[in-house]
Amino acid sequence: MKASRIAAAGAVAASAVLAVSAPAFAHVSVQPEGEAAKGGYAVVDFKVPNERDNASTNKVEVNFPTDHPLASVMPQPLDGWSVKVTKTKLAKPLTMHGEKISEAVSKVTWTATGKGIEPGFFQKFPLSVGALPEDTDELVFKAIQTYDNKEVVRWIEPQQEGQEEPENPAPVLTLSEASADGHHGSSGTAKDASDTSTAAPASSTSASSADSSDTTARVLGVVGIVVGAAGVAYGVLAGRRRTEA
Repeated sequence: MKASRIAAAGAVAASAVLAVSAPAFAHVSVQPEGEAAKGGYAVVDFKVPNERDNASTNKVEVNFPTDHPLASVMPQPLDGWSVKVTKTKLAKPLTMHGEKISEAVSKVTWTATGKGIEPGFFQKFPLSVGALPEDTDELVFKAIQTYDNKEVVRWIEPQQEGQEEPENPAPVLTLSEASADGHHGSSGTAKDASDTSTAAPASSTSASSADSSDTTARVLGVVGIVVGAAGVAYGVLAGRRRTEA
């Protein structure tokens, strides 16, 4: 009876923890597909979950940072959604990679042409973006999620250092450093290939040594079994002789 009460109390406590922690994870977020290196281009996914049981998400707006404008933003076509890219004239033109940029993307809006994001589901909205800035470690986007019951949720609150996550945090894209060879987001180099080929013979030698040791161990094991069996047989015979005597 006592064990049952303890189990029930544990289940209630676990449910309470899940109920409290779930909202912290169910918010609009952004993650790169691979790496988002400074100065380079990347494909990023805005992940939008549906947090309502009685309504579907039918519109998603992502506002781009004005302090680090992105000149190139290309959406990927999605079934059941129309997309609109809005550009804005820059008050002060920028020079990026030798080119003068006078306008940048300020907002991307997806509107459902079908059922949208239904309860219990999420949707990823991919974008190809660049060139990523080189003078910051992250980009903060402000997202607005609209439901078909006219409810609007604004994911626009910045994360303050040393404080708990806000109720409606803005999506944050973390930027990585460009590789030492000057490539942005590259994951392999010729040096890596040569290192692998150099290491191969050593691996083969280790494997051969392991095989040799394994064979020796097996031989010794068999010899041990034979010797042991002979000892047992000798003991049995000796016992019989004593009995007969």
